[in-house]
Amino acid sequence: MEQSVVSWRAMTPDDIDEVVAVAEIVHPGFFEERSVFAERLQLFPEGARILEREGLVIGYALSHPWKRGEVPCLNSLLGGIPGGAETYYIHDLALLPVARKKHAAGRLIGALIFLAKELGFPSMSLVAVNGSRFFWEKQGFSVVDLPVLSKKLASYEATAVLMEKSLR
Repeated sequence: MEQSVVSWRAMTPDDIDEVVAVAEIVHPGFFEERSVFAERLQLFPEGARILEREGLVIGYALSHPWKRGEVPCLNSLLGGIPGGAETYYIHDLALLPVARKKHAAGRLIGALIFLAKELGFPSMSLVAVNGSRFFWEKQGFSVVDLPVLSKKLASYEATAVLMEKSLR
């Protein structure tokens, strides 16, 4: 039985409605306005990717340079990529159940690591939610304990943690 091809491609503005639809399924407790997705794409298109299977969007990723030891507020516009960004931040990686266990996440993370290194970033960071901490630990990320972020992380969910991976 032949399996369908699952592949990543660059996100375009025409994908935003499908990205929102995937987010509503994968992250029902982490609502973000359509404008948040559109702004991330507009600010750093190199970090916006779509996962497709047979022309259907089954996942997406949004990432961009950011300040080390800081996290953007959930459902907020950035207004711009901060000057002096010190880390490559993975804002979101969302895969529909049909996209899981196909090594798509690992391929994307490898591509983002390559991009981050090419841009000269010494680290990658993210906020792990939805029980994803173990997945990110398997990808080489470690929890960063910054008490000053406790309140902001709790606004994501009680178990949210900041994680970082050295690229050196």
